[in-house]
Amino acid sequence: MRWWPRVAEATPLDTAWLKAHPLPDHHDNVDKNGRGRVLVIGGCRRVPGGMLLTAEAAFRAGAGKVTIATIASAAIPIGIAFPACAVVALPETEAGEIAPEAAELLLGEVALHDAIVFGPAMIDADIVRTLLEALLPALPEDIFLLLDAVALRAAAAHSDAIRPRAAHTILTPHEGELAAMLDVAKEEVASDPLASLGKAADLFGAAVMVKGATSHLIAEGSCLAYAGGGLGLAVSGSGDVLAGLIAGLGAQGLSPLQASAWGIWLHGEAGRRLGETMGPLGYLARELLPLVPGLMRGV
Repeated sequence: MRWWPRVAEATPLDTAWLKAHPLPDHHDNVDKNGRGRVLVIGGCRRVPGGMLLTAEAAFRAGAGKVTIATIASAAIPIGIAFPACAVVALPETEAGEIAPEAAELLLGEVALHDAIVFGPAMIDADIVRTLLEALLPALPEDIFLLLDAVALRAAAAHSDAIRPRAAHTILTPHEGELAAMLDVAKEEVASDPLASLGKAADLFGAAVMVKGATSHLIAEGSCLAYAGGGLGLAVSGSGDVLAGLIAGLGAQGLSPLQASAWGIWLHGEAGRRLGETMGPLGYLARELLPLVPGLMRGV
């Protein structure tokens, strides 16, 4: 028996829902460790700076500390570009991808963080699959894990390893990635994205969203729908921003349902505001980020 709701039961993701599921109430004396620590794993020579968007988004969502783990050749430039972040230099292949032997270093970092984003700005699916095989069984069960980008295409091979920690995991595909996760044609997902989303939720047992003109999220037996943001969000780096927002919120103790819902709404509303002030097309993903703190305060 399926546990996800029918399409007609999707709940609008709006300010009423957000007010009923508020952000963490940090006390004045909380330190940066108490506000959550995020580890962002990804990057390659072709897209060396993509994770800067994810890292900044995690900070904008309220996380206190962010670490970027990436290829050694990009680590120092990234650290200089974003001095608020710690940086872990990972061994890399001749092609400029994170090497499989990086798994041991990454496992040493995991215990120092509350949330992990795995996948942004990576290209080689075979390497990602190998790294997931090493990392998933060794992750603490209660650490918040977000799989994004190419890690989603590799996830289907690891559904058995994802299910035991599903209560702390979120998968964030667009329609093409969701099709790859289910090994079906993209047209099948596009024709009924919510049905495909339900199949993915059943396969992995985790929180799953599908990004699009209307984004849907299934988690904890609930289905939420957000229709907004505008066409301008369909731009390189936009998904990296969304991943960072969700991880930054998850690091502060929100469940995958709450962190993802808030992340979807903040991302979409930032896009809506830029569409109104700058124009429906032409703004950059990084321009979403300064709007996030004000949006959080306004709910």
